[in-house]
Amino acid sequence: MSKREAAKKLIKLFGDMNIIGVFHSILVETSKYIIIILFAVYTWRCFTIFLGNNTERKEKIYKKQKRIMYIIHFICSLVLFLNSLDYKIIIYYFLQFAFLVIVGKVYPYVYKGMSKTVLSNMLMLLTIGFIMLERLGSDYIIKQMIFTASICFVSLLIPFLIEKFNYFDKFGWAYAIIGIVMLALVFVIGKEKYGARNWIIIGNFALQPSEFVKIIFVFFVAAIFAYSTKFADVVKVSIFAAVHVLILVAERDLGAALIFYITYIVILYVASRNIFYILAGFGAGSVAAVAAYYLFTHVQTRVIAWSDPWSHIDSAGYQVAHSLFAIGTGGWFGMGLGEGMPKAVPVVESDFIFSAICEELGAFFGLCLIFIEISCFIMFVNISLKMQRKFYKLIAVGLAIEYIFQVFLTIGGVTKFIPSTGVTLPLVSYGGSSIISTIVLFSIIQGMYVLNGVKEAEDVKEANSRKRKKTARGA
Repeated sequence: MSKREAAKKLIKLFGDMNIIGVFHSILVETSKYIIIILFAVYTWRCFTIFLGNNTERKEKIYKKQKRIMYIIHFICSLVLFLNSLDYKIIIYYFLQFAFLVIVGKVYPYVYKGMSKTVLSNMLMLLTIGFIMLERLGSDYIIKQMIFTASICFVSLLIPFLIEKFNYFDKFGWAYAIIGIVMLALVFVIGKEKYGARNWIIIGNFALQPSEFVKIIFVFFVAAIFAYSTKFADVVKVSIFAAVHVLILVAERDLGAALIFYITYIVILYVASRNIFYILAGFGAGSVAAVAAYYLFTHVQTRVIAWSDPWSHIDSAGYQVAHSLFAIGTGGWFGMGLGEGMPKAVPVVESDFIFSAICEELGAFFGLCLIFIEISCFIMFVNISLKMQRKFYKLIAVGLAIEYIFQVFLTIGGVTKFIPSTGVTLPLVSYGGSSIISTIVLFSIIQGMYVLNGVKEAEDVKEANSRKRKKTARGA
């Protein structure tokens, strides 16, 4: 080959690379706007579904939301593949797509009469989590997919359990003891991770007991208050609830401690309708927060990092400062998927994943994500209002508060609205314990909603039967 021919081939090669580079840049820049528009439409549908009770209309909205979810998933996967040319991304895409389709088909079949809006939001949030974790590293996405698929399969048993065992409200004090033992177990075999001794690590698997106990805790409080809110019973339950919270504080799991405390106060108020408990609860919580600041150095560190991260950017404020840098860099429309530097933020895959989302997909996308989380909460509350049985009503309220307050703590910490508490963004962040407990939470509410619908149908049928008998006697 002559030098001239070699030069021509080299020029052609660079030309082809330039074309590919230009095509890639156009795709990334265009795709982010398409994704934002589609996500905004999806979010809008989350709220328009509350208008009216037309079942056929709601079914159409659910189908449209599913289509939007599939399109967003495809575009993001395509961009990630072109960024890296890693063929594993194609495999991940088809596995995730199969998972979304199967869950979307199987869950309505098992959970007959379920809220498809709640299912749609759960799958959309999981999709966002898959995309971001795939962007951050293959190790994260593989484990997350395994955890998610496994617990979704197991959760299919929840409607059966709720239907067959309708005496879950009989074990209130047993739930309290189980919860306390599980939390205290970390003092014996637990390990410290990210500054909190709230992990049980077995090989490569890390378990966070508080993620599971928070569900058991709601069952405990709801089971007692469903039958009595007398002052003596309130005092007893408060003592056991305080033990849960104090153990979490001793483990330095401040986020979980706050979630348990707020959940307890709200369930107590809903059960008793006594405003005094709300006032006393928030008053005691304020005093405890001040005391914790002076007693624990790690609390002081987090408050300092929150109040002025810039003065401590090389130490306590490093994580918060870089989170704000990421959100600010992304602006309203983001830098484009794969174009940011999310790994500059420590623990970005779990506690600070929202900053990565805002950096690459934009603050507008982040706001839509928040609204989807809020719509889930509204649906949970709406479901609780329809519950006839008080135990189920309190369970739904408690799980709803746990869910939305965790969202508040996560996003509030990432955006410097409140001090960081080290909790994950439900269904989006990396973490086996978190993803398992959140899917179980969604499934429990769906299971109770289905059971309540069956009970309402039976009551209507019985009422119609009595009416027909009465009419027959009159004739």
